[in-house]
Amino acid sequence: MSQYATRLRARTTGPFATAQLLRRATSRKPRRIAMLSVHTSPLHQPGTGDAGGMNVYIVELARRLAALGIEVEIFTRATTGALPPSVELAPGVLVRHIDAGPYEGLAKEELPAQLCAFTHGVMQAWARHRPGHYDLVHSHYWLSGHVGWLAAERWGVPLVHAMHTMAKVKNAALAAGDRPEPAARVIGETQIVLAADRLIANTEGEARELVHHYDADPGKVAVVHPGVNLDRFRPADGRRAARERLGLPQDALVPLFAGRIQPLKAPDVLLRAVAVLLERQPALRSRIVVPVVGGPSGSGLAKPEEMQKLAARLGIADVVRFRPPMDQEQLADWYRAASVLVMPSYSESFGLVAAEAQASGTPVLAAAVGGLPVAVRDGVSGFLIDGHRPADYATVLARFAEEPALAETMGAAAAEHARSFGWESSAAATAEVYTAAIAARRLRLRSGHV
Repeated sequence: MSQYATRLRARTTGPFATAQLLRRATSRKPRRIAMLSVHTSPLHQPGTGDAGGMNVYIVELARRLAALGIEVEIFTRATTGALPPSVELAPGVLVRHIDAGPYEGLAKEELPAQLCAFTHGVMQAWARHRPGHYDLVHSHYWLSGHVGWLAAERWGVPLVHAMHTMAKVKNAALAAGDRPEPAARVIGETQIVLAADRLIANTEGEARELVHHYDADPGKVAVVHPGVNLDRFRPADGRRAARERLGLPQDALVPLFAGRIQPLKAPDVLLRAVAVLLERQPALRSRIVVPVVGGPSGSGLAKPEEMQKLAARLGIADVVRFRPPMDQEQLADWYRAASVLVMPSYSESFGLVAAEAQASGTPVLAAAVGGLPVAVRDGVSGFLIDGHRPADYATVLARFAEEPALAETMGAAAAEHARSFGWESSAAATAEVYTAAIAARRLRLRSGHV
């Protein structure tokens, strides 16, 4: 048996240290935590710039932790001088804006140079409180992890880190024309994995990637599935009513893309698949509408109109409707109106958009990558495709066109499947990770190892 397998079997009863095992920890839950999100604010609109699933994750998790009696202070970089120093996001959730670098025009790739200034701002906020104000640091993404590492050391509290995405994983599955993540990020992530008291992975697959690519200690890795807001994303009054509100034809095939417009998310695969479908079935052109909801992001900012130009080159500009990012209430209606959500990403830590669409009663057609095989139940709540060949996606879209009832039957199964992803259970499991991290640190203190 390998050393890894021995460690794994000794520490867990399953593939990884799950939330059920963490319930054995005997310690108080934290009263107040510092949550770090350097490069994107939880107040930003998802689907714009660098705002996406991680923003939704932080907002929903913080709200539910506060409901459990854990106060959350979220530190993020100020992106305009007009922002107040702090904003109450919800009862028990405070967003603190830290000045670090120019307010506007700073790309994510330039942010490492501002981490020192950001850390200084976090320390200034901490210095205004009595010792012991924060019981734990929870950092999101590698940039925040470096600030969290220093803060946790300085305050004498545990560091819990969520990677969200990993450079080595992204670089192993790059879209054509996309830029690889730099070596500095790989080094930074490796350091954080070593320094963190606990690492939260969205799925067991992500946990295995942490161990395989970064030599993470399996005993420090906890698997906690992200949630979905089941009050907001629900079937409500159904597909027909949603289409009437949005001005969509009742009998149309509506394959929806929702997310940031960048090569990683592969909206081009959907457009190419639609072109293949219409080449195979020209008569379908009169009853297909393809909404693309989201804004340019990441490397997609270099060519912000690339998708519009691609639609024109493919000869499908007449059936594609580009829509800007929108709030979650509006987005929920687009989910409900769609025949199927198409998510052909090259990499996904979990795929919150897939969970949201299913909760809204819409099946998902997705690439079998990252956490999507967990988020989507293949053949029940949607279909998973190996690879990114447009022809393969076109074949599945043809099924939805030829079998109108498929969207209804799979949509009902999708809503049922999504009920297992409530944020309340995610927050409770995360709180248990915090409790275990605090208990482990206290044990090390008593044994003189800290």
